[in-house]
Amino acid sequence: MNRAASDTTGTAQPALDIQGIRKSYGKLEALKGIDLTIQQGEFFGLLGPNGAGKSTLINTIAGLTRPDSGRVQVLGHDTVADYRHARRNIGVVPQELVYDPFFTVEEVVGNQAGYFGVRGNDAWISELLKALDLDDKRDSNLRQLSGGMKRRVLIAQALAHKPPIAILDEPTAGVDVELRQGLWRFAQRLNREGMTVVLTTHYLEEAEELCDRIAIIHHGQVQALDSKEALLHRDTRRSMEVELADPEAEIPASVTPFLMERDGGWMRLQFNREEQSPVALLNQLQEAGLTISDLQTRSPSLEDIFLDLTGEQLAPEEVT
Repeated sequence: MNRAASDTTGTAQPALDIQGIRKSYGKLEALKGIDLTIQQGEFFGLLGPNGAGKSTLINTIAGLTRPDSGRVQVLGHDTVADYRHARRNIGVVPQELVYDPFFTVEEVVGNQAGYFGVRGNDAWISELLKALDLDDKRDSNLRQLSGGMKRRVLIAQALAHKPPIAILDEPTAGVDVELRQGLWRFAQRLNREGMTVVLTTHYLEEAEELCDRIAIIHHGQVQALDSKEALLHRDTRRSMEVELADPEAEIPASVTPFLMERDGGWMRLQFNREEQSPVALLNQLQEAGLTISDLQTRSPSLEDIFLDLTGEQLAPEEVT
């Protein structure tokens, strides 16, 4: 275990302990008192629309931005008072494709490990390059790589010193589906092996699939913080899509209050699961003599929860 992983009482330290963080730029309050604790070994989602304060928070965790008030501890190390130890415990994958064009892939990753005083970890660097499908590019200059390959190099750089915590800031923005899936398989593997992973992404289906707990930030504040299951369960709305055999059929009056859309024989019903049974709605349709040829139900997604909390949607092309 990392020597900072437990306190003197033997109690496990949180991976990240964020208390009362405030940060302003002139009149703009980027962070308005963020409280957040992320435990070791979590796969944690940090979500929010553009301008929510995510990047400022990540920069604060990484020690690149000093908060106006509050504190951040990384495995017990304060990011201001004990910057070197705190920073060494984190690997940050930035959004931007920033790279040194004068070195090969292997040199760039090896140099990054050296910045943290890590030597003799050639085996780990080779493992990283193989896992990220960069092994055949190790002698290539970064100028020769595609955008997707450069993004893989950024991930290898962030993990070169084998940190116990990885912060992935939009790591799959602008990459193809195959690469995205490969990166997530690798991130899941690292998490299974004990690494704490903090993910920001505008692909909400990824966060829903990967993350154990999720925080949604909006206007510099935490709007929601809970397990993925609890967040999804808090929305009691349910949808049901019904295909009627007769596209001209008249819908009974008892069902019309739940009708949200209709196109011929297809219609979408929405109801509150705590107030209305879907079986009762189907029974009312059948009692009216209507024949149902197809049926699908849908529970709320993380995107629905996100939209309710922020009033905004994250389109795939957006990068925060």
